[in-house]
Amino acid sequence: MTRMHPWIAASCAALLALPVAALAKLPAPTPEAKAKADEAKAKTAHGDKVSAYKLCLAMDRTAAHYFKSSGKDPGSATATPACADPGPFVYNPDGVAPAPAAPVAAAPAATAAPPRK
Repeated sequence: MTRMHPWIAASCAALLALPVAALAKLPAPTPEAKAKADEAKAKTAHGDKVSAYKLCLAMDRTAAHYFKSSGKDPGSATATPACADPGPFVYNPDGVAPAPAAPVAAAPAATAAPPRK
């Protein structure tokens, strides 16, 4: 009968001990850590909304360019909802909607810049 090399035996023992270490339970998060995690989750969700909004705008520009360059009638296209701007990120840990801001007076219309070629 042949003997097993010591380094093979040590490797096997380490691999067998690995799942036992993975079963160790982590302590419960502190309230501060939980609040920080909730804020990070809210920031990520807002970032997803901003990304979806930017994608919506890009798709609208692409469709407009396609219809303009192809000469096809956009009336036959499927109607989609307008892109909704999510606005700036505001974290509200209580879940209560913030009071709406006072209406701002309408600013005078700015003159449009000539289109780039």
